[in-house]
Amino acid sequence: MGLGFRNVLASENAEASEIQMMIAVEQQKAQFEAQLVHTFTDVCWDKCMDKLSSKLDSRTDTCLASCVERFIDTTLTITNRFTHMAQKGGMH
Repeated sequence: MGLGFRNVLASENAEASEIQMMIAVEQQKAQFEAQLVHTFTDVCWDKCMDKLSSKLDSRTDTCLASCVERFIDTTLTITNRFTHMAQKGGMH
C-alpha cells in the first residue's frame, strides 16, 4: 500500500469519526429538547391549569406562555453558565 493511499484512508477515517460525533451530538440535542418539552409541559400544566374546558381562557393562556418563557430562559441561562464553566475548565 502506498503512502498516498494510507493518507486517504486516514483522512476518510477522521471524517467518518467526525460525522459520527456530529450525529451523536445532534441525537443528544434532540433527546434533551424532547425531555425539556415534557418537563415544561408538566410544570406549566400543573401551575396554570385549574380547570379543564374546551378552550383556554386568556388568563390560562397568558400563564402558560409566561411559564414556558421563564422555563426556557432559565434553562438557557443554566446551560450557558455550564458551557462557560466547561470552556474555562472550571467544572471539578
